[in-house]
Amino acid sequence: MAAIDDRSPPVVRKTPLALASSLVSGSLLLSGCGLVQDLEKPGEDGESPSPESPEPEPVEEDFPYTKTGRVFLDTGQDTELELSITGLERTPEHTVLHYEASYKDQLRGSNTRMSTPPTLVDPVNGRVYNQYIDEDGVTSYGSHGPKDSGRFPVHEGVANEYRVYFPRIPEDVRQVTFVGRGMGAMTGIPIQDVEEEKPTPDPNGDEYVRTEPPDGTNLTFEVRRPDSEAQAVDVDLESFVDSDLASTTRDGDQETMALHSDVMFEFDESTLTGEAEEVVTKAAASLERNIDPESSEITVIGHTDGKGSDSYNDELSEERAETVRDLLREELGEDYAFDVEGRGSEEPVAEEGGPDDEEARARNRRVEFSYEVDRDSPGQDSGNGDQEDSLGAAERNVSEPAPFDPELGEVTASETEDDVRLDVYPLRRDGAYVIGTVELTNTSDEPTELEFDSEEARIPGGPDQFEKGTLGGFQLLEPDSDLVRYVAQMKSADGKYASLAEEVHELQPGEPYQLIAMFPAPPGDVEELDMRAGPFGELEGIALE
Repeated sequence: MAAIDDRSPPVVRKTPLALASSLVSGSLLLSGCGLVQDLEKPGEDGESPSPESPEPEPVEEDFPYTKTGRVFLDTGQDTELELSITGLERTPEHTVLHYEASYKDQLRGSNTRMSTPPTLVDPVNGRVYNQYIDEDGVTSYGSHGPKDSGRFPVHEGVANEYRVYFPRIPEDVRQVTFVGRGMGAMTGIPIQDVEEEKPTPDPNGDEYVRTEPPDGTNLTFEVRRPDSEAQAVDVDLESFVDSDLASTTRDGDQETMALHSDVMFEFDESTLTGEAEEVVTKAAASLERNIDPESSEITVIGHTDGKGSDSYNDELSEERAETVRDLLREELGEDYAFDVEGRGSEEPVAEEGGPDDEEARARNRRVEFSYEVDRDSPGQDSGNGDQEDSLGAAERNVSEPAPFDPELGEVTASETEDDVRLDVYPLRRDGAYVIGTVELTNTSDEPTELEFDSEEARIPGGPDQFEKGTLGGFQLLEPDSDLVRYVAQMKSADGKYASLAEEVHELQPGEPYQLIAMFPAPPGDVEELDMRAGPFGELEGIALE
């Protein structure tokens, strides 16, 4: 017998964030951790499109959506799991996920499952929907094990039926991408609009804690519905695109362009170079295209590296910010309100003092300008990359959400490091993002661990935050440009980060483990990208579908 505990304790910070779960054999005990951030009650954030918004096209439903993947267990009995999404309902109050999970291997003893909990992503605007949490920060709503133990009996090849509660997803969203439970990404899951969720089946799980169920019997459990203590969790995908001239960070409805000061100014000067004026002109065109038409406030902030006195750096950074502000105002006109700050060396984005000190200091010398964007705008609608008048790093390229496909396609590149083989599958467009799917296979005869965030795998002077996590050292490169697209990170309202990729633990011999990352999408005419794959080096010619 085995048992699974699906109740999630508060998040544990490890790399950027650890997500874990628990299991027991005979019964399998499985628990997953959710993000804990500044919490908001559900429904604070407008949930219907404006009257002017076009009615989204209906999405064809074809439940169940089924996929298999391998999940990490603390005992090393890592097992293949088949997961079927049987419904995704949007009621007037909540979003309800119904799924069945069937373990394909016999488990023994008490186990802990270490996988990302069920998570829903809107791939168009980057919102992430996590399960409701209670006042203790635990995802205790939904299916409960017998006698409220949190442990679910698990039998080889027998499906357990679960339901999970999320905040109500806005009505203009018709489909989402499911991540978690070792499944990689399940794209194109349609949302069903209903007045009431499906009836709760009579629970039978307590009858089969120590006995095998009859053939064809699914196990069902008690359900705790959201109550007045249920709290929604506010999370967005934060994306980062870099180039030789500038970088762009998008976090929810905030966008920040950072112009690299070494291109913009001579040493210790605050007067723009000739090349810099063209860069600011292009940045102004991108800003004008991206900014929310309902907002006119632009914040310009200067930054320096850590050399020199604080007073000197504060003064220089403010003077440089004022110079950029003046040219932006000249390009944009008087319809915008500017706020200027000089923060000196207070907010580095790369750690100085290491072996890549020179590159880190260069990245920290920058002038940023931040503004609000309309996160539901269509972007470039998967257009081409010929926006000569603007900065490529600031262009947002949006396609339709990807349809569901349980198949990964053919392996397009492979590399081996320390007895671990990396297989890379074709990249796939999904809304404003690209999903990268890889598999790790231990080719040795003994369990092994792979270090993803070693110094050798880091890009010199790279932004610290976007190089953390399982696939944080991975980037996509456009062969015909200098643009580098980093792995998007989940970011909570209080600034905590987590990766969508499963955290990698000890790899058992001969078994493939599937991981995914989401990157900001390139223009629609890009059909192939190179991949920096952390410790595996650079892989060329990864197909983009």
